[in-house]
Amino acid sequence: MEHLYEATAAQVAEAVATGEISAVEVVRAHLTRIDAVNPAVNAVTNVLADGALDAARTIDQRRAAGEAVGPLAGVPFTVKENIHVAGSATTMGVPALRNLVAAADAPPVRRLRAAGAIPIGRTNLPDLTIAGLHTTSTLYGDTRNPWDLHGRTPGGTSGGDGVAVATGMAPLGLGNDSGGSLRNPATFNGITALKPTYGRFAADHRISGHEPTLASQLFPVDGPLARSVKDLRLAFDVLAGADAQDPRAVPAPPDGPPLRSPVTVGLVTDLDGDRMHPDVRAGLTDAADALADAGYRIEEVEVPALAESLAVYSGLISTEFSLVWPTLRPMLSKTSRLHMELMMRRQPPSDLSGYIQLSAARLGVQRVWTQFLDRYPLLLGPVYTELPPPPSVPVNADEQQRMMSPLRLCTATTLVGVPAVAVPAGVIGGLPQGVQVIGRMYREDLCLTAASAIEQRLGVLTPINPIAAGQ
Repeated sequence: MEHLYEATAAQVAEAVATGEISAVEVVRAHLTRIDAVNPAVNAVTNVLADGALDAARTIDQRRAAGEAVGPLAGVPFTVKENIHVAGSATTMGVPALRNLVAAADAPPVRRLRAAGAIPIGRTNLPDLTIAGLHTTSTLYGDTRNPWDLHGRTPGGTSGGDGVAVATGMAPLGLGNDSGGSLRNPATFNGITALKPTYGRFAADHRISGHEPTLASQLFPVDGPLARSVKDLRLAFDVLAGADAQDPRAVPAPPDGPPLRSPVTVGLVTDLDGDRMHPDVRAGLTDAADALADAGYRIEEVEVPALAESLAVYSGLISTEFSLVWPTLRPMLSKTSRLHMELMMRRQPPSDLSGYIQLSAARLGVQRVWTQFLDRYPLLLGPVYTELPPPPSVPVNADEQQRMMSPLRLCTATTLVGVPAVAVPAGVIGGLPQGVQVIGRMYREDLCLTAASAIEQRLGVLTPINPIAAGQ
């Protein structure tokens, strides 16, 4: 490779561990890359240069002394501004939290550091992560899609990390997904991402010590973004496992028992009649062909309980947000407030009886999905059924519906808590296409293996230099 910023996390870690390059060289190369491309895309909000260089020097000293340096030694990573990094503000993109400096790392940051990875920057996100599909915040403004700087959103809500990884500012990003927020920016920016099973990775999303409410405990999961599936697997092995800081995290083994070959993959080509853009469909077809050639059996399927999944998800979210809305509303910009208010109008909050019924209905949907995945251990489907929309926040209910409806499969899989890997499916019409491989709970290994087969056939698309449409 010509430049260090083009290296994968696996390549960096191996080169640092063997002494081929120093961790300081790696960090400096990525700091230079941030200086070069971030002004065009506005993905990194706070560069952690001094801390990153100090951590790199420590790694180099330990390696020189013959000490173990960890499986991700010297690998820079970015962190979304709703995940705690010690000594850095967890702003969530709003002025009210700009001085909320974390005293300690969140569990995934701590685990990545322990493996030798180095936080190099914080990344942009929508206000409080609730301002819609586009990555724009009151504090930092708009993040831009490097494939089309002015015409397409980079996706949300982990759009800052998606853009940073896609443009070579870091080999790894750490974001979260509560309905597609890792998978969507991965797809729009031409990279990979892992949404883990609920309970697979430890997390801590408390703000000022306040515990999240039920839906905010069940739906958001932290996870990695990378440019290759191999790098996702490296991060997965580091992040998985029980943790005293999070009682939800379980000690499930990273790999389950092998399945009888050929493994059957359910191909999702229809989401209750929802339109799919021809380019998205073409990418999905190419990915299915790649899996078929790799020895998987492909069968077209209908997603179970899709309408009920969407109703339960939106009902739980709307009800819980309505209870804290008087506190959250003043923190948001006018456009950010409007997004949430439109959602609550479309799905009015429930009373206590309705809320309890929704929580029961969620278990019923999970039961249906568990039985479905017993027959189809993997699903292959779209992440977003349309092309990336313009970089804007919806201003009316119709716009909001058009923007959020294409994420239906992401929403359903978030509700039931199953894992999914987003992986590129080539470039069509000048834009990256992507698909997701969905699996049974705690079978990220199956998802990653299938995603790797797609990647081997359709290729790695990034890093890229930011470009304007038509260039």
